[in-house]
Amino acid sequence: MTEGNFVDYVRIFAESGNGGKGSVHLHREKYITKGGPDGGDGGRGGHVILKGNKNLWTLVNFKFKKHFKAGHGEHGSKNRSSGADGQDTYMEVPLGTVVRDVETKAILFEITEDKEEKILAEGGMGGRGNWHFKTPTNQTPRYAQPGVPGQEVSVILELKVLADVGLVGFPNAGKSTLLSVITSAKPKIGEYEFTTLKPNLGIVKYRDFRSFVMADIPGIIEGAAEGKGLGHYFLRHIERNSTLLFLIPADSNDISKEYEILLDELRRYNPELLDKDRIIAISKSDMLDEELMDEMRIELNKDLHPIPYMFISSVAQMGIQELKDKLWDMLNN
Repeated sequence: MTEGNFVDYVRIFAESGNGGKGSVHLHREKYITKGGPDGGDGGRGGHVILKGNKNLWTLVNFKFKKHFKAGHGEHGSKNRSSGADGQDTYMEVPLGTVVRDVETKAILFEITEDKEEKILAEGGMGGRGNWHFKTPTNQTPRYAQPGVPGQEVSVILELKVLADVGLVGFPNAGKSTLLSVITSAKPKIGEYEFTTLKPNLGIVKYRDFRSFVMADIPGIIEGAAEGKGLGHYFLRHIERNSTLLFLIPADSNDISKEYEILLDELRRYNPELLDKDRIIAISKSDMLDEELMDEMRIELNKDLHPIPYMFISSVAQMGIQELKDKLWDMLNN
């Protein structure tokens, strides 16, 4: 998937169908001149429905088509014949899609399961035909109900990536490189900050044909929780990950301090993020010798306890299998 095709925020307009009119009809046939009312009901207007699809990973289908309209219900007819319901319009969305009101930004509902359906705009109810209104004092009512108009709604679709493990770190920490090594994903990699502007997903193949999903979240900077840079766009994707993998390069000036800054950004954005399982991977560790690692372990054991940490190198394939094992244990225990 190219970066341009990863769309995670769109505004769409949906219009459901009008309900059909009830029929005003009096029964007439040979030898029955006054058969009474027999006007049928109007059909229901079509709904606009969102449906979850586990095979979709982006909202790119809504990049150019943003208006959706359902069919109108047909009018009732004689012999108590009801009009046909309007055709429903289905919009398939990836799992993790949040629907927000355009004005208030309040969450209306979320789609988190495959084939889950939610009505975005409800079709108008069909009007009742005149045979419903027959009474002992009004044997031939010459009126029926009109159909109820459909709804017009404008909403925001916002995708929060569903992944088992989310990669968290400052720009240029090596997240994209790790994802390219540990999965079959091909993210954009460069020696400059903000190489990644959209989340990348990859499937990590584990032992015995098992697997889990990892997401490379674009780099966090200080002030991201207040929306600095593209903070809110980045941080919302972390909400869906069950385990957070903090990636901090071995050449960082202060690994513990960098971890605390990242943790503080998550805390300020959403304190519930701190309830997730966490592990720290110290990347680019092929630059360290064993003596330097031992010195760093003494400091890290003191500063990071009880958060687990590992030394890895994506380029040298150092500690990658051990990292997979640890992540699998965390996800399944």
